[in-house]
Amino acid sequence: MKKISTVLISVFDKEGLAPLVEYFHQNNITLYSTGGTQQYIEQLGIPVVAVESLTSYPSILGGRVKTLHPKIFGGILFRREDAQDRQEVAQYEIPAIDLVIVDLYPFEKTVATSNEEQTIIEKIDIGGVSLIRAAAKNFKDVAIVASQKQYHWLLNTLQQQNNELSLENRKNLATEAFSITAHYDTAIFQYFNTQTHTSEALAYHFDTHTTLRYGENPHQKGLFYGNLSEIFEQLHGKELSYNNLVDVNDAVALIEDFEQKTAFAIIKHTNACGIAIAQTPKEAYLKALQADPVSAFGGVIATNSPIDLEVAQELNQLFFEVLIAPAYSPEALTCLQEKKNRILLVQKKALPTTLQVKSILNGMLVQDKDLKVETVADLKTVTERTPTEEEITGLLFALKVVKHTKSNTIVLAKGNQLLASGTGQTSRVDALKQALEKAKNFGFDVQGAVMASDAFFPFPDCVEIAHQAGITAVVQPGGSIKDQASIDYCNQAKMAMVFTGFRHFKH
Repeated sequence: MKKISTVLISVFDKEGLAPLVEYFHQNNITLYSTGGTQQYIEQLGIPVVAVESLTSYPSILGGRVKTLHPKIFGGILFRREDAQDRQEVAQYEIPAIDLVIVDLYPFEKTVATSNEEQTIIEKIDIGGVSLIRAAAKNFKDVAIVASQKQYHWLLNTLQQQNNELSLENRKNLATEAFSITAHYDTAIFQYFNTQTHTSEALAYHFDTHTTLRYGENPHQKGLFYGNLSEIFEQLHGKELSYNNLVDVNDAVALIEDFEQKTAFAIIKHTNACGIAIAQTPKEAYLKALQADPVSAFGGVIATNSPIDLEVAQELNQLFFEVLIAPAYSPEALTCLQEKKNRILLVQKKALPTTLQVKSILNGMLVQDKDLKVETVADLKTVTERTPTEEEITGLLFALKVVKHTKSNTIVLAKGNQLLASGTGQTSRVDALKQALEKAKNFGFDVQGAVMASDAFFPFPDCVEIAHQAGITAVVQPGGSIKDQASIDYCNQAKMAMVFTGFRHFKH
């Protein structure tokens, strides 16, 4: 146990500090401070020793240099059990500092609110980071509090432990302190590297996480690192699970590609088992449900349209895990809250268009997100017959779906409705056969439907099967050395085929 007799306080944000300062004063604990923090403490009517009176140096360079001095860092790094250290602090009249309370300039907030480089640069903390690292390094003798979140804990602990902190207390505080500086340095690195692009280092640091009920399966531990509340507001239901989060991510990514029209998507195990565009939310939902009402059970549903009572009453007849929407009417919310575990989310902002990172082997794979959304301009007709306007509508719709479906995949669509898809097959032929079988099982007539493939056809077998089923138009990336064989078959069958030049593998 270490008795706290002296405290150095230097914080940018003074919120929550007063109870601590008053407690220190009541318990005859010496306070050292500087600048705005010193003024704040003095305004509370509490005596405080100015850092400048120790160092015999004023705050200089516009406040850039205040605490960077041997008398300050010597007092923090002083090893109490080391005879040489004791001799030197006595010789140079360096007071021991037992507790350091410091925060950091709000660099990330400044980046988020300002485009002025000099304003941002001035919010790179030097002294604060140095104080945190010094105190954390010497945790055997010194305690470091580097977050407002720890103020309440610190006050309670000092009260309960007679103004003493244990070695375990101090080491835990040091751990959190190094996490804080790691996060801070990562944010600074990312700010510079997004401008210069000179470093290939990968740096991520999340200072918040949520412990999930379990991982992908009950015997696996699961955590989510990040702040979900930045993107979603949860209005109702149980906690999101690991699998919920995976499906929510894919559902939102899919629905964001349909931003201009009212769309509903139903996701199961990251694949769309139903999606449609329509004039009203109710119509879009019912068309999406048509594609596979069996798989929709227990699924995740996303829409880009506010939920009204009419569609809520339809949704309420289905058991589903999660619903994501931009808004809910009060009546719709009341209706949907009838099931206590049903998760209702409001999406507040779009998903970040950042890198995708995946742990693999003894490292990580990193890639740009697939943000390509094909338009009419990307469609290159390679057959004698040009697709009709109705077929083009279906082809562009199917392309958006195929991009978000596990490879190998084939998507069948008619107009703005998914009929069926073959997902995650080892053969593209198997994916097509699966899609055709599903469409048949759920009563769809694929005569006049269109087909999209995530990758090229190495042989003409897929277009042959599609033609025999009644499909009239096909879209694929192209790029096979045997493209002409598929083109020739389409010409013979009077099918239309377009190439996009963009492959959409998803693994």
